[in-house]
Amino acid sequence: MLRRGLDLEGLAEAAEVSGKSVERWIRGDVVPYPRTRYRVATLLQEDESYLWPGAVDKASLTGAELVSAWPRRTDVPKHLWTDLLRQAQRSVDYLAFAGLFLTEEHPEWLPLLRERAEAGARVRLLVGDPDGAQLAARDTEKEIGGGVAGRVAAVLSYYRPLAGAIQIRLHDTPLYNSIYRFDDEMLVNAHVYGILAAYTPVMRLRRVDGAYFNTYLESFERVWASARPLDGAG
Repeated sequence: MLRRGLDLEGLAEAAEVSGKSVERWIRGDVVPYPRTRYRVATLLQEDESYLWPGAVDKASLTGAELVSAWPRRTDVPKHLWTDLLRQAQRSVDYLAFAGLFLTEEHPEWLPLLRERAEAGARVRLLVGDPDGAQLAARDTEKEIGGGVAGRVAAVLSYYRPLAGAIQIRLHDTPLYNSIYRFDDEMLVNAHVYGILAAYTPVMRLRRVDGAYFNTYLESFERVWASARPLDGAG
């Protein structure tokens, strides 16, 4: 409601219901009829299953939360990364060893990241610790040719100028997936031994009841808690 500029009475008027009905929806006392749910979801530009997850069956929720998937990261539509970043209002979270492709292949990425932070979004970046054991272990996978440490050094050179606006930490944890979260949207890049992340699967998730989304969000939070700030940046 806040994102769409609607207060309680404004939503009630637009949805053609009483203000008391909207109050009951917010408290979770009642779930509106299907026609009203559809109308409100349209007004708020949200999925009906996100607003009232209990109103649909769990099988439908699972299908709704897993929006799409690609066999390789290179198959993800190039515009999607910056489209999701541009739309983020509250939270941008990023967990990778480097994620250098974002800064090198998307000229808009860094300006948008600063813009989102200055507009009030919380931006947290987790990058591999150059002095950590896990980055060194990834670099020894001869099948991928090494060089991970070099990519981390390169990506940090891009992000250091933003350290006053965003939070950056260095992690030394096993990385089973890279996680890119934009409010209630998330791209998860699976890691596979001996294969560069550019050539491994990516899932696009949209938070509905949290069965997928919250699992990866919890993983991010655990890594964030164990990571160390980059030069006092966060």
